[in-house]
Amino acid sequence: MKKLLVVVDMQNDFIDAALGTPEAQAVVGAVCRKIEHFEGDIFVTLDTHGENYLQTLEGKKLPVPHCIEGSEGHKLNPLVEQALRKKAYTTITKNTFGSFDLIKKIKAAYETDAIEIELIGLCTDICVVSNALLLRAAFPNVPVCVDAACCAGVTPAAHEAALVTMKSCQIDII
Repeated sequence: MKKLLVVVDMQNDFIDAALGTPEAQAVVGAVCRKIEHFEGDIFVTLDTHGENYLQTLEGKKLPVPHCIEGSEGHKLNPLVEQALRKKAYTTITKNTFGSFDLIKKIKAAYETDAIEIELIGLCTDICVVSNALLLRAAFPNVPVCVDAACCAGVTPAAHEAALVTMKSCQIDII
């Protein structure tokens, strides 16, 4: 069974900048350890917006510019980037919560009856849950799990609610 790890949006703006939280800062070490010890293929998503972010639907609903391409906030957290340097990985840029490009790359590269997918990252209640549900829908017979200790939500309550939602959709929570 080929193992895939999806590292969701471990970017500066979600950790200690525009939308950072103490909970996001607290999971960086666990995320780095997971990456360092992971035996399998790694995909890294990057939330990516343009200078016109505030004119987008997301920008109107969340009027906090973040992950603007080329900015410091768009970059991976330095500790996460350091952990990834020791591994081969595929970067997926996305301009919304979930990534159809991630699904396309997995479909193109793997026999889906011989993979299992694990997700970690930020934010549990937005991008992690969105990607987990897209993966569940695209690969109904593939085991999908989320490591709760390597995720943080916008708030602790939102994190817990997202875990409950994913568990309801047959995504294993470890």
